[in-house]
Amino acid sequence: MKRTLITALIALSIIACTNEKESEISTDLINNPSTASASNTEIDKDNLPFFEFEEDVKDFGQITQGESVRTVFKFRNVGKSNLLISSAQGSCGCTVPTWPKEPIKPGEYGNIEVVFNSEGKSGLQNKTITLVANTIPNTKVIALKGEIVAPKSN
Repeated sequence: MKRTLITALIALSIIACTNEKESEISTDLINNPSTASASNTEIDKDNLPFFEFEEDVKDFGQITQGESVRTVFKFRNVGKSNLLISSAQGSCGCTVPTWPKEPIKPGEYGNIEVVFNSEGKSGLQNKTITLVANTIPNTKVIALKGEIVAPKSN
């Protein structure tokens, strides 16, 4: 009985190891010229897209705890190719960005709309939104700041 159990465990281990090797992903399929392991491929930075924001930081001033603030960061693609934003992430769940999913052509404008919910927050706030795009560097950080005042109790 013990011998059968040990044989079965060894067989399962061999099968598991064999299947694990087959599911490995090869990095040969990835060729990103911006990585450290890239070959001597030169990137033409002059022809890339580039963000130009009217304001990188928006001050929403003083608000009462529990209020939501909605603001828009307006930008222009001052580069020479289409600007593609792949993601926008707030520094916490209280800061929710919405970004254009379609390409922004050279010379055109776009908007990043941000909603900040002050529920449960108080004091000075500085929240960031990190954009990931086809620019160099590939991230751009914009920010909201302001002060949240707790409501006065009677």
